Amino acid sequence: MVVAFSGGADSAFLAWVATDTLGPAAVLCVTAVSPSLAPEELADCRALAAEWGLRHVEVATGELADPAYLANDGSRCYHCKTALLDAVGPLASRESATVVLGVNLDDLGDYRPGQRAAAERGARFPLVDCELTKADVREWSRRLGLRTWDKPAAACLASRVPYGTPVTIGTLRTVTEAESGLRLLGFRSLRVRHYGDTARIEVPDDELATVVERRSEVCAAVHGAGYRYVTLDLDGLRSGNLNAVLGPEMRDGTGLTGLPSSAGGRA
Repeated sequence: MVVAFSGGADSAFLAWVATDTLGPAAVLCVTAVSPSLAPEELADCRALAAEWGLRHVEVATGELADPAYLANDGSRCYHCKTALLDAVGPLASRESATVVLGVNLDDLGDYRPGQRAAAERGARFPLVDCELTKADVREWSRRLGLRTWDKPAAACLASRVPYGTPVTIGTLRTVTEAESGLRLLGFRSLRVRHYGDTARIEVPDDELATVVERRSEVCAAVHGAGYRYVTLDLDGLRSGNLNAVLGPEMRDGTGLTGLPSSAGGRA
């Protein structure tokens, strides 16, 4: 088994359980490294691998060399997962293994075209096969004593860039620096949405007042990353909210719905 290991709660749970069940010799955990992966997440992947005794390697992915990815239309995630499978596929072939991803049952209801790209290339989704929701993954992680049980979701940095705005290394670097600066202030769960020289900060509802109270520090961190204007989204943190601009015709056929049963128990 080759686990696509991003260090998030889902992939970490999958990596730990697979290694505990099959043994390190039968499980290779692979972290895709590119400018769309936050440095803190890469560091945590390395730390988790060392703590848990995972057999772990890193592989560079080339999505930023793909014009279709850079264009950042509604299919960006499809091209990203294609690049991931292109990079991980040869490793899986050498291991005579199947690539598995930490997609949970709740993910099937979101707009995630990357899931289809992975399934089309033979990847499997064990958490879906086991009908585990995000809450299930967190609860079982807590019971197993995995420190990732309450780790905030951390989607790829390109998800901070509105559709239609090209994804560039410079843009990703700016987002990275802004979010890193805010984490240093103690904000664990956040997004900095990129609108040119304007940053739109999203945090959970119960932290909105804290951002305002620490306005000077927050502005300094975000201005330091290169943004001219700093704004706070009063609707709070909403994972995937940039997908709202996509119409139903764009969403159709981009998830796992309708794929063969091998892609997941409820696909």
